[in-house]
Amino acid sequence: MKHSDFVHLHLHSQYSLLDGAIHFDPLLARAERMKMPAVAVTDHGAMFGAMEFYYKAMDSGVKPIIGCEVYVAPASRFDKSPVSAKSSSDRSSHLVLLAQDEKGYRNLCALVSAGYTEGYYYKPRIDKQLLEANSGGLIALSACLQGEIAQTLAKDQLDKAEDAADFYNQVFPGRFYLELQDHGIELQRDVNIKMIELAQKTGLPLVATNDAHYLAREDAEAHDALLCIGTGKLIKDENRLRYDGDQFYLKSAEEMKALFKETPSAIKNTVKIAEQCNLSIEKGKYHLPTFPAPGDTNIDNWLEQLAISGLERRFIESAKKGDEFSGEKKERYLKRLKWEASIIRQMGFSGYFLITWDFIKYAREKKIPVGPGRGSAAGSMVAYALRITELDPIEYGLIFERFLNPERISMPDIDIDFCMDRRSEVIDYVKQKYGGESYVTQIITFGAMKA
Repeated sequence: MKHSDFVHLHLHSQYSLLDGAIHFDPLLARAERMKMPAVAVTDHGAMFGAMEFYYKAMDSGVKPIIGCEVYVAPASRFDKSPVSAKSSSDRSSHLVLLAQDEKGYRNLCALVSAGYTEGYYYKPRIDKQLLEANSGGLIALSACLQGEIAQTLAKDQLDKAEDAADFYNQVFPGRFYLELQDHGIELQRDVNIKMIELAQKTGLPLVATNDAHYLAREDAEAHDALLCIGTGKLIKDENRLRYDGDQFYLKSAEEMKALFKETPSAIKNTVKIAEQCNLSIEKGKYHLPTFPAPGDTNIDNWLEQLAISGLERRFIESAKKGDEFSGEKKERYLKRLKWEASIIRQMGFSGYFLITWDFIKYAREKKIPVGPGRGSAAGSMVAYALRITELDPIEYGLIFERFLNPERISMPDIDIDFCMDRRSEVIDYVKQKYGGESYVTQIITFGAMKA
């Protein structure tokens, strides 16, 4: 199949929250119809949808390019002085970054994470020092009218624009492109003329993008309503954020070539960049820390020993309450536990159970309230014996196979609730035990509205 000779490298999905309106399934279907060999997603300051996009794109046959339109602070990311209203030079600027390979993906993750943990001030901001330290494996585009170079060109600060271009070219040698966009906006076209002149003067390559925020032209009105939701405004309000025109959609290769017929290299470079982005992410491989079992103890054996000891304590506690287990009943519980332990061992999740058991034990020792357990983990006798859960799965007729099943290889999902006021203590304990923030993280979950 002959592919089109244009690739979208600047695009915002629904994970550019309350700004982007592109969903992955229709995006990939449209890209496939347009015969585009690849497509990038470059959400604002975040990579919330990166994995979902990557795997869906791989399944569709369209090459995924993972990127981000980052916010670059005007000075240090740690400087959070309230100066943003003074002038555009005091505000953060935009920069598009695309991952070429695993190194680039790791650097992109590091940059985006630092934007939230270190540089957050209204937006997750990074700075030029971070870019210099994490530039490997990344291709950079100068971004939209909010990019540093476009901002300086708009104000006819040509020397500043050249200095900025030189900086980014040094940070991304041979991997920095001056971006052209045309949404019918007069200022944008003026900046494009100056951007082309800057490219001629510096020898930097051009690339054409469309900063897509919605899929089709007819989606512009709905996107405008989305902006109003995000900013708390009404459509009829005059003084509000709005996008000029209805051109921020996923244009065809023919439309883009017509817009940039005077600069064909900017079109060709989209394919060149796409060919240089070949990130491969292994699916289904778990990278769990090694639980420090005592001495030379095998973790599979130790898990079973701990679980048997825990079950015996359950028997004793039950007897103290006047509900003593018969020998036959004990044997039934022990048989269930050993069978579960064999499945856990077979699937390689003994360490996962021990990790979970350990931090729940820590919470109980520190008198941090822990929930009784919920979800499919409540069907596990091993989890009950280890006090990960508090529901007797046999008494309540809960089945282990809903939680862990050799026929369906997937990571066990143990839902645990901690006291909201002290859960950070448990997280800090896990960080301390397993190597700090580089190895322990919190992952956001998005709730979706359903009809």
